[in-house]
Amino acid sequence: MSGQSASTGAHAEPAGGAASPGGDGLRRSLGFRDLVVYGLLFIAPMAPVGVFGTLDAKSHGAVALVYLIATVAMAFTAFSYAQMVRVVPQAGSVFAYARAGLGKGPGFIAGWMAMLDYLLIPAVAYLFSGIAMNSLVPSVPRWVWTALAVLITTALNLWGVRTAARVGFAVLAMEVVVLLVFVVAAVVVLVRDGATRDWLSPLAGDGSQGAFALSAVVGAVSIAVLSYLGFDAIASFAEEVTGGSAKVARAVLVCLALAGFLFILQTYLVALLEPLSSAELASDPGKQGTAFYDSVDSAAGSWLHDLVAVSKAIGAAFAALAGQAAAGRLLFAMARDRRLPKALSKTDSGTPRVALLCAAVITLVAAVWAARRDDGMDHLVSVVDIGALTAFLLLHASVVGWFALRHRDAGFSWWRHVLIPVLGAAIVIAVIWEASGSAQVVGAVWLGAGLVVLLAQGRGRERVGA
Repeated sequence: MSGQSASTGAHAEPAGGAASPGGDGLRRSLGFRDLVVYGLLFIAPMAPVGVFGTLDAKSHGAVALVYLIATVAMAFTAFSYAQMVRVVPQAGSVFAYARAGLGKGPGFIAGWMAMLDYLLIPAVAYLFSGIAMNSLVPSVPRWVWTALAVLITTALNLWGVRTAARVGFAVLAMEVVVLLVFVVAAVVVLVRDGATRDWLSPLAGDGSQGAFALSAVVGAVSIAVLSYLGFDAIASFAEEVTGGSAKVARAVLVCLALAGFLFILQTYLVALLEPLSSAELASDPGKQGTAFYDSVDSAAGSWLHDLVAVSKAIGAAFAALAGQAAAGRLLFAMARDRRLPKALSKTDSGTPRVALLCAAVITLVAAVWAARRDDGMDHLVSVVDIGALTAFLLLHASVVGWFALRHRDAGFSWWRHVLIPVLGAAIVIAVIWEASGSAQVVGAVWLGAGLVVLLAQGRGRERVGA
């Protein structure tokens, strides 16, 4: 491992709470539980709530099968993260991996595309929190709730990664308790009243749109994988973890497995309680967004509906906290590599506060702008996903580049370092292909801007060298 680290500039991993070397000032204070908490916070244990109706209609009722396939599909990406974090244990995640496996140029592009994801996904989560709180307290505008959520979580992130992790653990525990309450209530209703749909329909379809169609399930998977965005943020804290990068790799895989289990369980139960068929949801798109809540309301009563809504409002804000923390680490790492302004690489007591503040300002502007528009959510969602997916594509290429091309003597394995990343890349390409046209256009424009910046930086360095 030491020889590999030397060849990429990866930092040696100091023990205990020591700061990472190289003068970057990041302090190792996170444990395995903290990493899993950050990952699950960013994903959110009840992420399927908002997209359940859409997936149910699109998959012809086989929504639990959709999440089962999506979990397996995202496992390829998680496995590639686990491979790279072991040999490049740096902040910056995919930026550092692509830089080591493919070169400085692709590394910058990977970081540039990931920025689109890391800076705007928190804005989506903050907006969701603002909308939920506004529905509970209509007298306060949703943009005020949105801004308040940004300010509170930014203060926690500035306080330090350890403090944010502790508060995040409490919020995650609350979300898990609410999810358990929902599961128990759903089981009680199913035992008492029976299922509305056939017991196997969440895995085989409800038959209301004809026979089981694999193509319909695959089409829904392209949407469902977006529920998992955020587990990769764990890798951004590689320089702040005690006990070595193997702990980060294990946390990435565990986080994905836990999220997949929770997603499959809750969508299976809700599908059994859903009073409308998938055909009825498909014919009335207006009911798809509230399908999860409507199922809970009709089966268990408004009290569970309200409990889930409050949990989602709080959970969304803290999902944004985790995303903002990851965005700050990405900006910090790119600035340390002189790809962004140097000021972003400064730390204070082990926390990259300048980078965090920069990420918070961008997120605040985007979230408040969207909160003041009726179509704000649609605009944000259409652009955030494509950045993460492009970064995932470069991640898989990085595994092949590092192990198969640059370091074949570093424990190279055909199935781990070629087959799995190639299959993972194929899945990502399929998801990008299925993305909306507006998302593809925004992604292409952002990619073009990144290439212009990269070219300008290259010419600037040539003049300095001259």
